[in-house]
Amino acid sequence: MEKAFLSPPEIAAEFIETGAKKISNSARSLILLGIMAGAFIAFASQGSNYAIHDMESVGLAKALAGALFATGLFLVVVAGGELFTGNCLIVISCLSGRSKWSGLLRNWLLVYLGNFIGSVLVAILICGSGQLNASNGALGGFTIKLAVYKTGLSFGNAFILGVLCNCLVCLAVWMAAGAKDIAGKLLAVFFPVWLFVASGFEHSIANMYYIPAGILAKRNPVWVAEAFRLGVAQESLDALNIGSFLTKNLIPVTLGNIVGGALFVGVSYWLCYLYKGKAAGMPVDTREKSSI
Repeated sequence: MEKAFLSPPEIAAEFIETGAKKISNSARSLILLGIMAGAFIAFASQGSNYAIHDMESVGLAKALAGALFATGLFLVVVAGGELFTGNCLIVISCLSGRSKWSGLLRNWLLVYLGNFIGSVLVAILICGSGQLNASNGALGGFTIKLAVYKTGLSFGNAFILGVLCNCLVCLAVWMAAGAKDIAGKLLAVFFPVWLFVASGFEHSIANMYYIPAGILAKRNPVWVAEAFRLGVAQESLDALNIGSFLTKNLIPVTLGNIVGGALFVGVSYWLCYLYKGKAAGMPVDTREKSSI
């Protein structure tokens, strides 16, 4: 009977070729698939915001948000998309000598650009649709409040929260790669993503929706009034801009995501199962490789 899932050493070996395939994709494919993945994550971000914007219990709100947010990564994994945070695992292919580091950087840059375009596009559409008028503008106020919180983090806190986040995201991608059916991939993705959102960790691509949506929302006086009602100070609102988005959140969170995904997950599993070309727990191929 065929196994329904791959073992960890088999998953590690699978990522050698997966990384090579991702690196070999054309620039057009990487950007378009990146846009789609950014939009998927933005849809999940907005859906979770809508569901929890008027909830009083912080714990229950985060639990519900995490359950809904997992839909974003599930769409990326099953429907198809290129997500920067998950692509941190391409490092396995590079460490194994199958792919070049220059190809990794090319993939990351193009996919990151695509993710940014897709996320911001959804933020523009959501703000223009009037959806943030829900609950007499309370959703708009909540959107501003969340963006203010995220841009108010210190560089160090944002970095560490980014590390923790992408450890869980890449573990979700890792386990999804080991599942051979859609139901297995759904379960693999759901729980780690649920956990990172419920824990309040920081995801760079999700923040490409959350913070631009807040910046756009602060142009609406009704939503701003709701943000003040929710406890946002004028000084904090004034500090919410593109500069604070980049320097106080996106840059440190992105760096943290790279460390968490590429180093803590990717490099760790490579050391465990693929170091020196040998996969732990798997037969070692002793045949001489052709020099041709």
